[in-house]
Amino acid sequence: MAMHLGKLSAGSCWLAARGGCGELRSWSLRCAAGRFCRPPGTACSEQSRGLGYGPTAGGGPRLRTGLAAGLAAGLAGLAAAAFGHVERAEMVSKSSGTPSPSPGRPEEEDDELARRCSCFMASPVTDLHELRRRPGDMKTKMELLILETQAQVCQALAQVDGGARFSVDRWERKEGGGGISCVLQDGHVFEKAGVSISVVHGNLSEEAAKQMRSRGKKLKTKDGKLPFCAMGVSSVIHPKNPHAPTIHFNYRYFEVEEADGNKQWWFGGGCDLTPTYLNQEDAVHFHRTLKKACDQHGPDLYPRFKKWCDDYFFIAHRGERRGIGGIFFDDLDSPSKEEVFCFVQSCAQAVIPSYIPLVKKHCDDSFTPREKLWQQLRRGRYVEFNLLYDRGTKFGLFTPGSRIESILMSLPLTARWEYMHSPSENSKEAEILDVLRHPRDWVH
Repeated sequence: MAMHLGKLSAGSCWLAARGGCGELRSWSLRCAAGRFCRPPGTACSEQSRGLGYGPTAGGGPRLRTGLAAGLAAGLAGLAAAAFGHVERAEMVSKSSGTPSPSPGRPEEEDDELARRCSCFMASPVTDLHELRRRPGDMKTKMELLILETQAQVCQALAQVDGGARFSVDRWERKEGGGGISCVLQDGHVFEKAGVSISVVHGNLSEEAAKQMRSRGKKLKTKDGKLPFCAMGVSSVIHPKNPHAPTIHFNYRYFEVEEADGNKQWWFGGGCDLTPTYLNQEDAVHFHRTLKKACDQHGPDLYPRFKKWCDDYFFIAHRGERRGIGGIFFDDLDSPSKEEVFCFVQSCAQAVIPSYIPLVKKHCDDSFTPREKLWQQLRRGRYVEFNLLYDRGTKFGLFTPGSRIESILMSLPLTARWEYMHSPSENSKEAEILDVLRHPRDWVH
């Protein structure tokens, strides 16, 4: 079922006022505007000992920043959009009530969770009773993180746009779990902006298990079954103005239970920018913001994840990257679950400050028909990468019963292909192409 932003039960959290693109007005967030809400006991104030991924991830050694080498590049795994598609997914309606306080738990703790949930775009996928039962479990922490990230990003985008409202599409998967897709289309500023979360569980399909094994993971099944749970937030935002860049981000968590009861877990994600035209100041701001988030957890993380991002978002048949990069990582499973979670949390917190200032800066810029045409051609490249190379998109499209609307949410409303189009030498169009073919270091 779908609803509009202004009609949510927590409407006072989400009614946005627009005073022009150059200004974000304050809003009445009952969950403390401007503060990134964290699950109780997850302040993540200490710097991590360093992050790494296991020997099964891309064949590299287990790495510890500050203890050994840094993180190495490797292949991307499932995108957050594919989490709802590891098995057949169907849309069913779901009623959402407000459960009474759990017996044996302090009433104020129940009220705190309910208060935080009231600021989400929709009620959590997991029942509140279950979330209260396991407050320290990583599945609870990650679900609350992705819901808060979704809500805060939608809030910021709605305020900048001031025109169209987000439709909120809550869906369920009969095999277990579900998701919330929030989409804004044909707004004043954004042509299309989608922010989706999914929280799913069940038995991993053979296709998904095969894809994981191709990345080097050793998974032991019992009677051909492999229980799993996965959750993530994924977003792609396409502004109308060709001088305002497109952004993509996703952060995800995965658990697999093997036949002997052993549980494998890992995190993945990233954030990258795709401008139509090069703006040096914008590129530096975006990368510096991501670097600042990474540096809280180790000095080697940003340069390694930046390279991983440049390598992953490569359109091989064009010989160019999709955009000017950012960070990308997958299969992070060390030094500890809590430390990697804190890193992912820092990255999620960096999305709004890395991107919203760029949109506010450029959403009212004047542009010519030629510049709009170039934006459409670049969006064609965006479509090419997503449909031909993105692992999450391909996995979802080739899985029977997948939820196609969620998979293709990342595609722009409009794009263009012209036969043998080539920009003029020394033009602004040629300038961005050179950057896409030869990635730059933006922070040194």
